[in-house]
Amino acid sequence: MGFLTEFREFAIKGNVMDLAVGVIIGGAFGKIVDSVVKDLIMPIVGKAVGGLDFSNYFILLSDPPASYTGPMTYEALTKAGVPLFAYGSFLTVLLNFIILAFIIFMMVKQVNRLKREAPAAEPPATPEDIQLLREIRDALRRDKA
Repeated sequence: MGFLTEFREFAIKGNVMDLAVGVIIGGAFGKIVDSVVKDLIMPIVGKAVGGLDFSNYFILLSDPPASYTGPMTYEALTKAGVPLFAYGSFLTVLLNFIILAFIIFMMVKQVNRLKREAPAAEPPATPEDIQLLREIRDALRRDKA
C-alpha cells in the first residue's frame, strides 16, 4: 500500500484508537507544531509570496472608523473592531493542522508496526464421524490399488 494512500485512509476512517491518540498527541505537540509553523515555515512561505508576516494577509470587509489612526495590521484593526477576511491566519491554522495530522499519522503508523500479530488460532479438531469416514475412504482406495 502506498504511503499517500495509507495516509488518506487514515485521515478518512473514524477509528476510536486513532482519535484518542490524535487528541493526546495533539494536546502534547500542539505548541511545538504552532511554533514550527509560526516561527519556521510561515516566514519562509511569507517571504516567497512577497511578505514577511503571513498572518497579516487579510482583506478589509469595511473601512476603518474615520477616527482610526493606528497601523493597518491584523491585530490593530481587529482591536478597532474592523471586520476582516483574515485568509493569512486561516492558512497558518490550516498548515498547522496538516502538520499535526501528519505527525499523528506517523506515530500511529509506528505503533501499528510495533504491534505483534496474534498467533493464528489452531483449526478446530475434525469431528470423529468425519475422521472415521476419511479412514474408510482411504481403506477403500488401498483395496482398489
